[in-house]
Amino acid sequence: MNTEAYKDHFAKNFTLAYPVVLSQLGHILVSVFDSLMVGQIGTVPLAAASLGNSIFMITMVFGLGVSFSITPLIAAAEGRKNYTRISLLLLNGLISNFILGILLFLAGYFASPYISFLNQPAEVVKLATPYINVLFFSMVPLMIFQAFKQFAEGLSFTKQSMYITIVANLLNIVLNYLLIWGKLGFPEMGMIGAAWATFISRVVMAIMMAGWVLYAKRFEIFRHFLRLRHLSVIHMYRIFKLGLPISGQMIFEMGAFSFSAIMIGWLGTKQLAAHQIAINVASVTYMMASGIAAAATIRVGNQKGLGNYRSMQMAGNSSFAMGALFMMASGLLMVAANRFIPMLYIDDQDVIQIASTLLIIAALFQISDGVQVVGLGALRGLEDVRIPGVISLIAYWVIGLPVGYVLGFKLGFGVNGVWAGLLVGLSVAAILLFFRFRKLTNQLVTT
Repeated sequence: MNTEAYKDHFAKNFTLAYPVVLSQLGHILVSVFDSLMVGQIGTVPLAAASLGNSIFMITMVFGLGVSFSITPLIAAAEGRKNYTRISLLLLNGLISNFILGILLFLAGYFASPYISFLNQPAEVVKLATPYINVLFFSMVPLMIFQAFKQFAEGLSFTKQSMYITIVANLLNIVLNYLLIWGKLGFPEMGMIGAAWATFISRVVMAIMMAGWVLYAKRFEIFRHFLRLRHLSVIHMYRIFKLGLPISGQMIFEMGAFSFSAIMIGWLGTKQLAAHQIAINVASVTYMMASGIAAAATIRVGNQKGLGNYRSMQMAGNSSFAMGALFMMASGLLMVAANRFIPMLYIDDQDVIQIASTLLIIAALFQISDGVQVVGLGALRGLEDVRIPGVISLIAYWVIGLPVGYVLGFKLGFGVNGVWAGLLVGLSVAAILLFFRFRKLTNQLVTT
C-alpha cells in the first residue's frame, strides 16, 4: 500500500469534507434545536414534532437527492475543464431545483390531512399537521439554496456554504426562542413557531448562497449562460436521470426510519417522544458522515473525469476509513452520554429511560451507518446510482423493517426491537455498498 499517497488523499478529503460536514450538520441541527426547544413545552408536542419531522424528512431527502446529482456532474466537467457545460448545469440545476421545490411543497401540503390515517394518537396528529405544512413550504427556499450549494461544491468550494449554514442556524435558534414563547413582543406560537423559524432561516440561507454565487468574481466565467434562452431539456434530463435514483435510494433509507417512527407511534406517545430524541442524535452523526460522503463524491468524480482511476479508488477507500473512524468515535460518545443526552430534551423520566436504551442501539450501528453513507457518496462520484438504490430497498424494506416489526411486535421487544431492525438494515447496506465500490473501481483500474 502506498502510504504517502494515502496520506495525501486523507488530507485532500479532510480539506473538502469538514466544511461540508458542518454545512450538512446545519440541516439537521434545525430539527435538533426545534426538538430541544419544543420538548420544553411537553411530551405531546415533542411526539408531534417527531411525527412531523419523520414525514417531512422523506420530502426533504427526495429534494436533496435530486440536487446531489449536480455535484458529480460539475466535478466531472471541471476535471475536463468544460466550463460551458458547468455554466449550463448551474442554470438548469437552479431551475430544476426551484420547480421541484414548488412541486414538493404542493404535494406535501395537500397530502398532510391524511396523516390522521397513520393510526397515531389524535392529540399528536392535531399538533403535527399545521407544523408540517410550514416545513413543506420551506422546501422552496431550501431547494434554491441546494442548487447553488451543490454547484459550488462540485467546483470544490465548500467553506462558504458552511459559514452561511452556521449563520442561518444561529438565526433559527433566536427565532425559535422568540416565536415559541412569544418573547420581545413576538406572538406566542408554541411548536408552530419552530416551523416558521425554520422557514425564515431557510429563506435567509437561499438569499445568502445565491448572492455569493451570482456576484463573486471567481464564478464570473460561469454566469454567461444564466439566461432563460439557455434552458436545456437535455441538461435537465441528465440532472433528473442521475438525481431521481439518488432520491429513490435516500427515500428507501430515510423512509425506513420514518416508517419506524409510525410503527413506534402504535406503541404510544412516550415511545414516540423517546424515538425523536434518539433519532435526532443519530441524525446528527449521519449528516456529519454525509459530509465525508459529499467529499467522496467530489474527489471520486473529479478523478474519474481526469481518467486517473487508481487515484479515484484511493480517494474512495480513504473516505471509507474516515467515515468509519468518525462514526466509531460518535458511537463511543453516545454510550458515554446515553442518560445525559435525553435529559437535555425533556424531564419525563419514562421517556428518558426509553431514549437512553435507544441511544445504545444507535451507538452499535454507527460504523455501519458511516460506511453505507460514504459508499453511496463514492458510488455517486462514479455516477452509479441505480444498483445502490436496489441495495437500499432490499436492506431496509425487505430486511430491516420486517426484522424490526417481528422483534418489536411479535416477539415483544417493543421500540428496542424496531431499532434493532434498523441496525440490521444498516449493516446489510454497508457491506453491499462497500463491495459494490470495490468491484466497480477494480474493473476500471485493471482495464
